[in-house]
Amino acid sequence: MSSENGIVMEEITNTKELVEAKLRRERFDRNSAWLHANASEIYPKYRGKFICIAGEELFVGDTVAEVITKAKSAHPEDNGRFVHYIPKEKVTRIYANQR
Repeated sequence: MSSENGIVMEEITNTKELVEAKLRRERFDRNSAWLHANASEIYPKYRGKFICIAGEELFVGDTVAEVITKAKSAHPEDNGRFVHYIPKEKVTRIYANQR
């Protein structure tokens, strides 16, 4: 296995790790879905802030560390937190493959 470019890929075969990863992904998906369902209320109100969704609950702050601390305090069991920064200004963004 080479790591010349700083990327190491490993195949995980440990059943316990795979189950834990699946549960973490399910929590993340629930938190992400909650944000998408409530985005029209959240985005205009919290521009320029960091947000974290944990336990399908919103946490807002000025730094990533702040929102993660709040989320962990309220939902220590939720390791599928969704963290996001909401830009101050609403602008059109273009996402494209840069090949």
